[in-house]
Amino acid sequence: MTRILHLSDTHFGTERKPVVEAALDLARALAPELVVLSGDITQRARRGQFAAARKFIERLSLPVLAVPGNHDIPLFNVFARALNPYGNYKRALGAVLEPVFENDGLLAIGVNTTTPRRRKDGEISAGQIARVAQRLRQARPGQLRVVVAHHPVRAKVESDLSNLLIGREPALAAWTQAGVDLVLGGHIHLPYVLPLDPSAPAGGWIVQAGTACSRRVRGNIPNSVNVITCGGEGGCHVERWDYAAGAHAFAPVDKTLVAR
Repeated sequence: MTRILHLSDTHFGTERKPVVEAALDLARALAPELVVLSGDITQRARRGQFAAARKFIERLSLPVLAVPGNHDIPLFNVFARALNPYGNYKRALGAVLEPVFENDGLLAIGVNTTTPRRRKDGEISAGQIARVAQRLRQARPGQLRVVVAHHPVRAKVESDLSNLLIGREPALAAWTQAGVDLVLGGHIHLPYVLPLDPSAPAGGWIVQAGTACSRRVRGNIPNSVNVITCGGEGGCHVERWDYAAGAHAFAPVDKTLVAR
């Protein structure tokens, strides 16, 4: 059994403290093998916001794989954006922007889809695509093969088409061929699960997360996280857990079975 707690778009600096505590409570109760933070960890990439994120990660006391989002690069500090865009990120979360986590049942590969020359949009290079594909091909038999990026690669609603990752089609073709099971993302604060290729739903899945704990919720969608559980021959279950204000806790609201 492999379990992943997928959090995204925490936007520390706009966090709701009761929701942060509820996320920590959920992590303690589930004790996942890995907690994924798929970008926009802070609101404006400031030192204090990264310090709050660092404290949150320390309180998790669990393995964490984090990748940057566009909000984790300074926006208003143009000198930092030009000369040292990931300085505060690295100071708080470590120097590796594309980390890899591996155990007997899981291979998770982080991809940095941000670029300082783009304010919001994400982009992936041919070199990144090849690196991830090569690492996927090196997975051991039985490992769940996961790629983590901030920007989405498939949209559920038409208004999000403009938010899709630049370079996604060659990336998805290469990673599907290399055997990817799940591509986890965030950015648009809309949770959903879609097949990588609608014509071949057994060929990998997109798992998008909402905003885990910030005030920047989308429409009527509350703060939410994903719990991914895989084991045996039954594939994986992706559960969406929403924050219930009355209970001060996250609770499951939806479950999707995805084939492997």
